[in-house]
Amino acid sequence: MRVVSGLDPRVNAFRSDLADQELRSTVVAERYVRPILRQCARGIVPLLRAPDPDAPRVSEIRYGEFVDVFEERPDGFAWIQNRADRYVGYLPNASESLSEEVGPLERRISALHTLVYSEPNVTSPPRDSLTLGSYVRSGQAVQGFIALSSGGYVAASDVVPSEALLEPDYVLTAGRLLGVPYLWGGRTPLGIDCSGLLQLVLDLAGLEAPRDSDQQRALFGHPLEGAWSETIWQRGDLLFFKENHVGIMTDREHLLHANGFDKHVVVRPLAEVMERGLTLLAAGRPRALWEEEGNLQVP
Repeated sequence: MRVVSGLDPRVNAFRSDLADQELRSTVVAERYVRPILRQCARGIVPLLRAPDPDAPRVSEIRYGEFVDVFEERPDGFAWIQNRADRYVGYLPNASESLSEEVGPLERRISALHTLVYSEPNVTSPPRDSLTLGSYVRSGQAVQGFIALSSGGYVAASDVVPSEALLEPDYVLTAGRLLGVPYLWGGRTPLGIDCSGLLQLVLDLAGLEAPRDSDQQRALFGHPLEGAWSETIWQRGDLLFFKENHVGIMTDREHLLHANGFDKHVVVRPLAEVMERGLTLLAAGRPRALWEEEGNLQVP
């Protein structure tokens, strides 16, 4: 297959047998298709590297997110691309997870996670759970619950207008996630990885971020002007490591990050993190904040 150098398969849908119609001039494939728009109707659906239940989880699709479907397979998998961050992968049980009916993204979940009840009553069996930042298409309020257009009910207190959820202080939002279990490929408060954490808190600050830490480093990172130990770190600085890792400084000395060593989202002294043998490659801030507040300070 002919591929233009530098085309990232994580965010471009192409295989030797099938490719996005938009890539016709870029890659050679046996067939090109125009995707079909669908909306996720389940709380969390794993996005896998291959159409195999045991394949590695590369990301997740959250309730309310729009996806482009390029292929629906007989085994129930769909080859899709998430419109939120352009990530490509295979979705299991697609017919149960994706809805042909799509709706506006006008409200979001404000709780870390909330249950979807079968009836507007806490004694009814929960059928799903939704997580912080998930968009919902909601109906009428019933006895302190909000009816979801996809079925079920969530606590009305956990659903707010989308603009009401925005929090520019992404460090504060990250602090809400302390203790969340580490999950490779996770991007919700039920389980999250380092880049999923950064992506989520920036999303809730109204800022877009790509899915993986190397993509985030390319967008936000700047080479260090001195040794890490001599840099005057500021709250909100993003640190990018050679080991495909990213964290957020909470002050001059402490790093907040999701990591497999601690197996949770934690705050640790940066010096302690560096003692584990990590290599710091770059640091930065979301572009708007970088331009507003200036570069890192080096004595």
